[in-house]
Amino acid sequence: MTDLDLTGWTIAFDLDGTLVDTAPDLVGALNAVLAERGLAPVPFEAARDMVGRGAKALIEQGYAATGLPLAPDQSPALVERFIAVYRNRIADESVPFEGCVDTLELLADAGATLVVCTNKRTDLATALLDALDMTRHFAAIVGADVAPAAKPDGRHLLFAVEEADGDPDMALMVGDSRTDVNGARNAGIPVAVMAFGYSDVPREELGADVILAHFNDLPAWIAARTAA
Repeated sequence: MTDLDLTGWTIAFDLDGTLVDTAPDLVGALNAVLAERGLAPVPFEAARDMVGRGAKALIEQGYAATGLPLAPDQSPALVERFIAVYRNRIADESVPFEGCVDTLELLADAGATLVVCTNKRTDLATALLDALDMTRHFAAIVGADVAPAAKPDGRHLLFAVEEADGDPDMALMVGDSRTDVNGARNAGIPVAVMAFGYSDVPREELGADVILAHFNDLPAWIAARTAA
């Protein structure tokens, strides 16, 4: 697609489950925290789709999977411990999804500005992308902690586009979950969902503009949207 011209366009990407398969390290950190407390590990396949909702939700769901209640006053310390464990293994097993890096390079070569819009903490998102040598592809990395509000609030995505010096009227979102789709809808920005990501509901029910099976399919959708 050598004639693709994306000059002036900003493409925002979710991180976990969209750009990078982070589930192995996130579930590994969860199970390490559970093990410290004498609890059984959560099977990977049962935990995989838990990871897109943040550390607190992951810990809560992990405890629920063990059959034990989690008292509200336990959550803050457990979340901090989870983050510490996760930071130390942030890219041990995490890898970009197939075709991701090549597609990012293609979009940038076509003139697009790329930005990360994630509910992950910005420091963790940056550490992950640094470890994978992916930070260089993005004009900005915007976690929920630096945005006016977290996805699905549309202000997160709008803020991310602005941080990349982009125009919301010339922006697209690429994600994998209900949070991404609702955030894009609330921002008035078209959204694609990657079918391989983390979603706790069928992707057909998310209401995205398109569901894409592979990163190689993304440029054609972007070309169609930007030509409209």
